[in-house]
Amino acid sequence: MAPPPDLAFDPWDPAFLADPYPAYAELRERGRVHWFEPTHQWLVPHHADVSALLRDRRLGRTYQHRFTHEEFGRTAPPPEQEPFHTLNDHGMLDLEPPDHTRIRRLVSKAFTPRTVERLKPYVEGLAADLVSALVDAGGGDLLTDVAEPLPVAVIAEMLGIPESDRAPLRPWSADICGMYELKPSGESATKAVRASVEFSEYLRELIAERRAKPGDDLISGLIAAHDEDDRLTEQEMISTCVLLLNAGHEATVNSTVNGWAALFRNPGQLAALRADHSLVPTAVEELMRYDTPLQLFERWVLDDIEIDGTVIPRGAEIAMLFGSANHDPAVFADPARLDLTRADNPHISFSAGIHYCIGAPLARIELAASMRALLEKAPALRLAKEPERKPNFVIRGLEGLAVEV
Repeated sequence: MAPPPDLAFDPWDPAFLADPYPAYAELRERGRVHWFEPTHQWLVPHHADVSALLRDRRLGRTYQHRFTHEEFGRTAPPPEQEPFHTLNDHGMLDLEPPDHTRIRRLVSKAFTPRTVERLKPYVEGLAADLVSALVDAGGGDLLTDVAEPLPVAVIAEMLGIPESDRAPLRPWSADICGMYELKPSGESATKAVRASVEFSEYLRELIAERRAKPGDDLISGLIAAHDEDDRLTEQEMISTCVLLLNAGHEATVNSTVNGWAALFRNPGQLAALRADHSLVPTAVEELMRYDTPLQLFERWVLDDIEIDGTVIPRGAEIAMLFGSANHDPAVFADPARLDLTRADNPHISFSAGIHYCIGAPLARIELAASMRALLEKAPALRLAKEPERKPNFVIRGLEGLAVEV
């Protein structure tokens, strides 16, 4: 079913980007699946459908484990984009079983709950230092002063990337992630290719160093990880490191600034949080639901499926609207209301199924650490000026968040 021409869903409209949730409500009211001509995708807005489709093996992040581009009715990417696609297509986020199963199993040997828990004091200490610097300066940009440096430093520390090498990590990540937007521009593709080449070359050298002299870091762990003589290839290691960096901080950065912007717009909830810091765990979950950092996640249809009487054929692409699913009143009571005490909160901001975010426990530690540090060290934190939203839809964030203490 095609959405009517007056439908408010327009991922390039600044008004929609400022607040997409009313348009999502309209989509949900008008049906369970909608054809969106500009991107040739089927939009799925309901929580139950999104949750089920994330677990449906008739859908895949890739189709190349079963079909050629021609067999699937798709055109191969332009040759000049090969470095980006080689990097992207060897990461477990964009693979299906059996490759996904093998790589995730091997990565899990290095990325253990114990490894993550061991980082907790480092995360909390770094969050405290970053917030102290913000307070000493009388304020600043919460994005660049706290939200960005915390998760970038944490994942770099995990990977064993020396501090002197960390400056390009965030720019590389931002340029690569530009390709995940709907209909990325030629300029975005050029930046992504350049970043893919530079990041891959850097990691190839670092992996060679760790092979010669292993350390107590994730890259050394990935090199050592094996299962019945099965090991990660060098390209799989490179792609895994890039994925862990990109996924390991993009969502955390945007959850932090989106979350604090939401708190400033809801002073009653902020006051309740300031009065009771034990609300931090449920606040982290609610803020990720309330303004979802990843608004859309795509899947290829590998075998025909049917949604509410509409047959979606093999070769089609489905766009699951996480932001809409997280505001579905069938699951969340009064979803447009920020409620930091919301206990029943099955949001899907970390996805679901075999591609559930492997870094979710670390993200929760980081978000809680920065929130507690800000509550304790900057109890009067306030907005200095209205923030500007980034002109992105899929990865939802702000250009900055100017604050005063």
